[in-house]
Amino acid sequence: MNIIRKISFLLLLGVVIAPSLYARDAWEWDTIDTSKVVFNKNNFLFGVAIAEYQNSGATNLPNCNWATWEKKGSTIKNHQTSGVACDFWNRYKDDVTLISQLGCNACRLSIDWSSIEPHEGQFDRTAIAHYHEVINKMLIAGITPMVTLHHFVHPQWFEKLGAFEKEENIYYFVRFCELVFTEFSSKVHLWCPINEPGPFVLQGYLLGSFPPGKVYALAKAGQVLKNLLKAHIAVYKTLKKLPHGQEAQIGFIHQYLNMEGYHWWDKATLNIMRLRYVLNTVILDFLKTGQFSFKHLIPGFDTKFEDQKIKTSMDFIGLNYYSEVIIRNCQPGCYNNEIMTDMPYAIYAEGFYAAIKDMVQFGKPLYITENGIADVRDDRRELFIKRYLYALSKAIKDFGADVRGYFYWSLMDNFEWENGRTYKFGLYNVDFATQKRTLRPGAQCIKQFFI
Repeated sequence: MNIIRKISFLLLLGVVIAPSLYARDAWEWDTIDTSKVVFNKNNFLFGVAIAEYQNSGATNLPNCNWATWEKKGSTIKNHQTSGVACDFWNRYKDDVTLISQLGCNACRLSIDWSSIEPHEGQFDRTAIAHYHEVINKMLIAGITPMVTLHHFVHPQWFEKLGAFEKEENIYYFVRFCELVFTEFSSKVHLWCPINEPGPFVLQGYLLGSFPPGKVYALAKAGQVLKNLLKAHIAVYKTLKKLPHGQEAQIGFIHQYLNMEGYHWWDKATLNIMRLRYVLNTVILDFLKTGQFSFKHLIPGFDTKFEDQKIKTSMDFIGLNYYSEVIIRNCQPGCYNNEIMTDMPYAIYAEGFYAAIKDMVQFGKPLYITENGIADVRDDRRELFIKRYLYALSKAIKDFGADVRGYFYWSLMDNFEWENGRTYKFGLYNVDFATQKRTLRPGAQCIKQFFI
């Protein structure tokens, strides 16, 4: 088959497999009053989400894979480094106060594995005591903690062992989770073993923008995604057997990111199918059927396994949702009259509503574990918050979505991985030179949404 015929075949394959016609929902926002939506805090967690590395940086967490990755300067925008980021490690007392001042009653945070176990088998009691202080501070302030155990970051020694590329390494992660759960389960009842397996694989093994920086390593990507899912099941089953395990709620965290093409030639790109496949289809199919099948266009790379225990290995689902990506002229874009965020996607609360509707099929309670906007000018944040919270309330009303909580990403500006400090998701602006936090005008409306 010559090159022209090969290209034609791939384009045809894209057209046949991808939807031939995509109708994007669009609500009449001019007729909707979003200001009347409220959530009752008596039975709903309304909080913010943070991640330790993004908020504390390589200076405070020097023994992790990301601290080593930064030294390479490979992919981070403008060669930025995290430094102390917003120095949450040392400023957590003041930052918990900021959460309280918003009126929030919950915070999703991560516990850094590399701080607890900086060297294989050596556990740092000082770091453990630090997290006791952080959690105690939240509890005293009336803030319910939700703990994530792996938020894209792990010890460099684990990375050297091959991390999640090797199934035998799951043991180390389970051991860490067991130790942390034993320490904190008497006061923490909401647990997230692994944050967003799909993006972890996409960024680290297909796009190369996260460590270990592998580009389109198809076989590795399938293997890592399989092992992350197996690790979730292993952690769930282990923690449930520990003291407080039966009372704890342990969830599966999924970033729901749909991708669609604007023109027929955009729809015909296999990249759209590949990204949608890795980020959504494979994972959701596994949660639904217990069958994992990571297929490739190249024969021999397929990764398959079956584990029906996944269906009983989640007490809730954590939904991370930002928007839907539209590929227009082969670049991320949007439809006419839509409002773009600083990220390459639009404000699209209708997609949030659709994602919630899709996720209720699993029959598990939902927590919106991440939802927020990058908006450096702060001229769209209020609109985003009002529309998305309206969509959330509409989902609860329309089809009885069992949503137990909402966590805005993020409390304050932080280190946004390969984008450095470029994108501003924070309710609080951070002056990284002085570490001064200032509540943005566009974030003021967050206070009106709960009683």
